[in-house]
Amino acid sequence: MARNWEDVRKQLGPEREARIKARVRDEIGRLSLESASLNQLREARSLTQTSLAELLGIPQGGVSRLERRTDMYVSTLRNYIRAMGGELKITAVFPNGAVEISQFQDVEQQKNA
Repeated sequence: MARNWEDVRKQLGPEREARIKARVRDEIGRLSLESASLNQLREARSLTQTSLAELLGIPQGGVSRLERRTDMYVSTLRNYIRAMGGELKITAVFPNGAVEISQFQDVEQQKNA
């Protein structure tokens, strides 16, 4: 007989649930994601839309809209990734190799100068 996960979870206790969450985070950390949506990245970093919104200084709905967009400014994406603790790198991939595009880092450095 199938059981509801919420019912099973209620029986675990806080210590066991914390161990399970830590194990899941470790497993996610070991994964080499080849592609992921923004919300998948956020969830893999154990962040909620609300907590990320606080880091970005925007309303939670703004994070939701960001995660559903298919087109955005590079600076917006950079800020989103940085708020999660990452660094955005843009790479062009060709049949004979890959090249990191430095133009966007140059713009950021000029802003800070």
